[in-house]
Amino acid sequence: MIPASDGVAVSAERVSRHYQMGSALIRAVDDVTLEVCAGEFLALLGSSGSGKSTLLNLMAGLDRPTSGTIFAHGRNLSEMSRLELARYRSRTVGMVFQAFNLLPRMTLEENVELPLRLAEVERSERAGRVREALERVHLEKRLSHRPSELSGGEQQRAALARALVNRPALLLADEPTGNLDSATGEGILLLLREIQQSLGMTIVLVTHERPLGERFADRIATVADGRLVSDGVKP
Repeated sequence: MIPASDGVAVSAERVSRHYQMGSALIRAVDDVTLEVCAGEFLALLGSSGSGKSTLLNLMAGLDRPTSGTIFAHGRNLSEMSRLELARYRSRTVGMVFQAFNLLPRMTLEENVELPLRLAEVERSERAGRVREALERVHLEKRLSHRPSELSGGEQQRAALARALVNRPALLLADEPTGNLDSATGEGILLLLREIQQSLGMTIVLVTHERPLGERFADRIATVADGRLVSDGVKP
């Protein structure tokens, strides 16, 4: 595996993340080697507790591996300081979770603007960036609404807009359809696919639903008991 390649967005080289719980050693991720190409939509499949979310957190720089190496756009995340990792997460990575994590007292516009404030983006740029992100998810007419005034699907689209507002190169989605009905969930994945194709963005989707992965992803990798058990091109 080549750490710094123009065609590779993220690569994991023999990555493990183990946790000690009393006398037991939990092998959440165990000797995983995986490459995600730039512009690819990869689905990480696995049941609950398989290690797929832990692997996603390692790619996001939210956690560090016990052993092995994660490269993102040619940079070794394991060698980054806390400040460098924070910059990587704010400038390179967008994340969407099963929980929408919207701040209830803020309007939709304020929720989406928050990452720009944290990244110290100039105030004069923020309104345009927020509108651009909301247009991507078809919520530009709901700027002044609060999360409680939005449906579940709209809240997840708002969370997606917040993840997109810093124009990340890599979008990581951890069970983004988990709190949605099947039709609304498919709508979110259609939107992810549209964003990937229009922006050339790299997307890694964690899901336990194989039909969704088969329908929307370019490639499927399957994780079980912390190990990568299959990594193939979508048929």
